Amino acid sequence: MGVELLLVAATISRLANPKIHLAAYGGVVFPLSLLIEAPIIMMLVASTALCKDWPAYRLMRNFMLTLGGILTLFHIILAFSPVYDVVVTVMLGAPESIWEPARMGLQLMTPWTMAIAVRRFFQGLIIRNGRTRLVGLGTLIRLGVSASVLLVGLVMQNVSGVVVATVALSTGVLAEAGFMFLCVRPIVHDLQHNTAIPESKLSLQHLVKFYWPLALTPLITIATISIGSAAISRMPRALESLAVWPVLGGLTFMFRSVGIAVQEVVVTFADRPQFLRPIQQFVWFVALGASATLLIIAVTPLSTLWFESVAALSPELSALASSALWMAIILPALSPWESYFQGELVARGATTYVTQAVSLYLLGSSCVLIMGIAYGQIAGLFVGVAATLTGMSIQMWWLWLHSHNIRGRPKSVHKSTS
Repeated sequence: MGVELLLVAATISRLANPKIHLAAYGGVVFPLSLLIEAPIIMMLVASTALCKDWPAYRLMRNFMLTLGGILTLFHIILAFSPVYDVVVTVMLGAPESIWEPARMGLQLMTPWTMAIAVRRFFQGLIIRNGRTRLVGLGTLIRLGVSASVLLVGLVMQNVSGVVVATVALSTGVLAEAGFMFLCVRPIVHDLQHNTAIPESKLSLQHLVKFYWPLALTPLITIATISIGSAAISRMPRALESLAVWPVLGGLTFMFRSVGIAVQEVVVTFADRPQFLRPIQQFVWFVALGASATLLIIAVTPLSTLWFESVAALSPELSALASSALWMAIILPALSPWESYFQGELVARGATTYVTQAVSLYLLGSSCVLIMGIAYGQIAGLFVGVAATLTGMSIQMWWLWLHSHNIRGRPKSVHKSTS
């Protein structure tokens, strides 16, 4: 997925008006699309933790379809109605030059949310049943479809960058969702024909109580992306910063993403403590290795090579990105530990602490952004990276504190409330 983001940014940079379309994609389309689908993101970990039997599967499937449908309706209202003008021009304060390209891109992202919902729900079932290679294969299929669309756009050269990017993202995730649907059918068949009586019944009340803090977690996290875009639009070098934002974000996410799946691993093996020590050792390896690799890129000409030759940024934008990369080096080291501590809390049913942690992330990052706007002398890109780093540090501290306190308690993920 990290590679996909990099390919998208690199493609936009090689089409007409790259600065405008990068800013439209990275400053409006992608943040708003993520914000709308945010409540469904944690469907993966919820499915991994709760889909233990056929009644639980049916309840969660209906819940997923309902939530995905509601969020898709929100996306349609935003992309195809005057609400867009209020959000983008007034709330985000985006530069006028990117209003219409961003509108078109957001409209083309309409299938995104429901496809994400289906994909992540079925991925959770597959992970729970130990068939994780299928998840990786599905991601490769998604990447292949997205890359094919991007390549067609590059060859044609007469389609705007934001259109090529959003069509690639939408078709890629639709293809992955379809593949996950095919892969999960044997698992669903086994659940349906399993005659064993469940130890406890998952009720809608318990599902909502378990899931709503998880839904708020990515919603708040991704809201900070939109807040960050709005803040950057009000700081020096706004257009340049918005153009570099998705490119730098794609590079750092590629290294951060290595540790993101740790959360599902911890949830899966939480009832087998003998596996937690190897997982911790793996997290140390991933954290140090990812940040060290990013450091090597920053201190060598690789950064210029990447931003100018691969991402196709202009020398001006490349210099801006290379400078901000130094500030982002620590981010890949924080992500796997954040996922580890969050996985411990989810496995024990303590999802409220996860929401509290991400709320602190929002508070900390927003304070930095407000100070950046008030000072008004620093390019928005640097303030945005500093805000992200501050928020993640506070979030991880809170997760560590409460996961440390809750260790040793029995799991309560599938506790009956009926």
